Amino acid sequence: MSEFSRDERSKPRVAVVFGGRSSEHAISCVTAANVLQAIDRDKYDVVPVGITTSGHWVLESGDPDRLSITDGKLPEVDVTAAPVLFGADRELVVSEPDQVPSTLGEVDVVFPLLHGPWGEDGTLQGLLEMSDIRYVGSGVLSSAVGMDKHYMKVVFAAAGLEVGPYVVIRDRDWLRDPQACRTAVEQLGFPVFVKPARGGSSLGISKVDTLDELDDAIAEARAHDPKVIVEASVKNPREIEVGVLGGLNGGPAEASVCGEIAVSGGGHAFYDFETKYLPEGEQYTALSVPAELPAEIEAEIRAKAITAFDAIEAEGLARVDFFLDSDGRVVINEINTMPGFTPTSMFPRLWAASGLDYPSLVERLLTLAQTRPTGLR
Repeated sequence: MSEFSRDERSKPRVAVVFGGRSSEHAISCVTAANVLQAIDRDKYDVVPVGITTSGHWVLESGDPDRLSITDGKLPEVDVTAAPVLFGADRELVVSEPDQVPSTLGEVDVVFPLLHGPWGEDGTLQGLLEMSDIRYVGSGVLSSAVGMDKHYMKVVFAAAGLEVGPYVVIRDRDWLRDPQACRTAVEQLGFPVFVKPARGGSSLGISKVDTLDELDDAIAEARAHDPKVIVEASVKNPREIEVGVLGGLNGGPAEASVCGEIAVSGGGHAFYDFETKYLPEGEQYTALSVPAELPAEIEAEIRAKAITAFDAIEAEGLARVDFFLDSDGRVVINEINTMPGFTPTSMFPRLWAASGLDYPSLVERLLTLAQTRPTGLR
């Protein structure tokens, strides 16, 4: 029996889960620092749960200062913290060596703040579904599709959205016939962007201007994911992003205002990790929220963001990224089912400009999660 049964406490218990095994571990910690600060402790019991880079679950302190980027040093989950796991009846159990396991009580909802594989890709969502624990964000299939840039594009195209030309290089393709892979990429025309197919935070991405640069870029992407996607460059693109909330049992999806990202100078050819997250990159990045767009173009992009969200059957939240080319074509780039969530990240900025500040956004997501059942829906 839990030492804190649901009837004995007045507040729902939220487990904030962060860290993880992917290369985006540090960014997940930064996201968690801000969400932990924003959750209303008068309304919720909050339990910070970290997943180490080796995959161990621990009871974290949740100290926001320790989970922030400080002097360029990236944070990580405390590997010395007490081990924790989900037991029967949705209980969190602390299981330290040579001690009797103790329970933290039943968890009502999980706020999974993991980015990348082993967390954002449907794996954690499957665990929570099997444990009958409600959680923030998309389900198993939509999380998996939203993580894989290849299948994401297949689904988008089937929904009538325009995607740019691309080539997929699987591990077996590169090992069996790398020359055929090079030839396929060359037919896209240069420049191209080489990316891990199931990565995020711009890690492992390279802009390639000539064939001579391609092998090094593929090696960099393969360091993060054996499956690589190579995308043709869009002509003189503007990068436009939209936040989406709701979906399925949460009701019709809603789109935020549009935002625009522009990167220039400092040797940054695109919105890379440094310009996204490190202080020294801020001077080269301009985030415009709302974006200056003709009304009809803004309406088109917002409508297409909802189409993309619904196409993968996303739930809760997502950020949808587009290119607007010099001819006025709207080309979808990708969807992110667990976007960066610091107050300076684009997703919270978009919703703040749409009338939903950061604490209210966190509250909205927790409310959606508590009203959505697990299982088939």
